[in-house]
Amino acid sequence: MFINLKKVLYGLKQAPRAWYDRLSSFLLQNGFIRGKVDTTLFVFEKGQDCLLVQIYVDDIIFGATNDSLCKKFSKFMQGEFEMSMMGELNFFLGLQIKQCQEGIFISQSKYTKELLKKFGIEEGRTVSTPMATNVKIDKDEKGKSVDESKYRGMIGSLIYLTASRPDILHTVCLCAHFQSNPKESHMSAVKRIFRYLKGTIQYGLFYPKNEIFCLKGYSDSDYAGNIDDRKSTSGSCQFLGDCLVSWFSKKQNCVSLSTTEAEYISAAFCCTQLLWIKQTLADYKCSFEKVPIFCDNISAINIAQNPVHHNHTKHIEIRHHFLRDCVSKRKIEISFVPSQDQLADIFTKPLSSETFSSIRARLGIMHIE
Repeated sequence: MFINLKKVLYGLKQAPRAWYDRLSSFLLQNGFIRGKVDTTLFVFEKGQDCLLVQIYVDDIIFGATNDSLCKKFSKFMQGEFEMSMMGELNFFLGLQIKQCQEGIFISQSKYTKELLKKFGIEEGRTVSTPMATNVKIDKDEKGKSVDESKYRGMIGSLIYLTASRPDILHTVCLCAHFQSNPKESHMSAVKRIFRYLKGTIQYGLFYPKNEIFCLKGYSDSDYAGNIDDRKSTSGSCQFLGDCLVSWFSKKQNCVSLSTTEAEYISAAFCCTQLLWIKQTLADYKCSFEKVPIFCDNISAINIAQNPVHHNHTKHIEIRHHFLRDCVSKRKIEISFVPSQDQLADIFTKPLSSETFSSIRARLGIMHIE
C-alpha cells in the first residue's frame, strides 16, 4: 500500500527541511539572495539599503538599514504564511537580548537562576573565579563515585550557558572530560562553577556600537596541562572590532613535545576559525586582508613565518602547517602580543582573581543595569 504525503506534519524530522525548502524558494523568487557560506542567511538590497533575514527552523529574525523595509517584509511574510510578528528582538533561543543606544547586551540570567534552583545551589557563598589556581583535576580513580546522571545534567546545562558566558568555558570543558565516571572531586569543581555563577548572575556579553570594524584573533595554549595524558589545551577567541564573536577551549589531539609546538598547533586552530568567519562575513559584503592572529610565543611565530621545514618541526602533523601556508599567501598575519595582553589565556587554564577579572572585562563580559 502506497500513501502520497500531501502535507508535512509538524514534528517529523523531515518537517524542518521541507519548511526551509518552501521558505527559501519563496524568498529567492522575490529578489532575495541566499548566503554562500551561511545558507540560512538571505539578503535583499534596494538602492543603498539592505534587509538581512536569518532563519533558524521556524524562527526568523531580521533587520534593515531602513525601518520601512522591516515593515514591508513583515506584511510581505504575513501575506504568504501564517505567522506572528513578535516586535523588537528581546528573547531568542534562550538568549535575553537588550538593545540600547550604546550597543546590544546578551545574557542568560533567567536560565542561570533556573539552574541554581534546579540543582539546589541557591544558598552558600560565592567565589570570584570558576576554578581555583591551585586545583588540578584528574581522573581521581580512587575517589568516591557520584550520581552520573546528575553530573551529566549539570555539565550539559553549563555547556548551553557558555553561549553567553565564555568566562566559564575552560572549566566546563575540563569537567566534561569526566562524565563517564565522575567522582566527588569532579562534582566539587562543577559546584564551584555554580557558586561563581551565583555571584555573577546578571553578567553577559556586551557588543558596543563603534566604527572599528576589523577582524582579529588571539591564540594561546597551556603546555602539557592535562595531568592524565599530558596533552596541551588550545584556547582561542576572535573579535570583530571590539566585539567577541567566537571562542573555544579544546584539548589537543596529540602530545606536544614543547611549548612552541603547543602554541603553533593552537594558532593553526585559530587560523581555521578566522578563515571561516572571513568567508561568512563576505555574505555581508565585508572583506578583510591579512587577518592578524596574536600569539605570545616568538618561536611559534618564527615557525609560521619560515617556509623551510627543519628538524624542530618535522614531527608536527602536516595539517597544522596549514597556518604556515596561509601566512605565506598573506591571508593571515601572525603577530606577537605580551602575555599580560593575551586575551585567550582565560580559555586555557585557571587564573588568579585579578587577572581573570581583567580579561573578562576586556572580552566584553560585564553587568549592565
